[in-house]
Amino acid sequence: MIVVNTEYVNGYEIVEVKGMVQGNTVRAKHMGRDIAASFKNMIGGELKGYTELLTESRREALSRMLQQAQELGANAVVNVRFTTSAITAGAAELMAYGTAVTVSPKQV
Repeated sequence: MIVVNTEYVNGYEIVEVKGMVQGNTVRAKHMGRDIAASFKNMIGGELKGYTELLTESRREALSRMLQQAQELGANAVVNVRFTTSAITAGAAELMAYGTAVTVSPKQV
């Protein structure tokens, strides 16, 4: 599966648009990470617990989006974007979305 954040795939032509696909996950803060983050907040530096949480969230949302694209018979997803939103205090949603397409190599 080809995944790009552009409207096209270089060297390929879009032969069919399958439709918009998306994948999301909602994650809550972990009390242990929250306590560690509050200490780190006082002295500065990267909040590694939250970095790991966001990395896991992006992977999960992307995986779900790609699964939906495969179900539609696509072999690429173009114009991929990520967005986040707060759901409740301490929980946030991360969403990946794009357009599922079928591409084939351009004929020279």
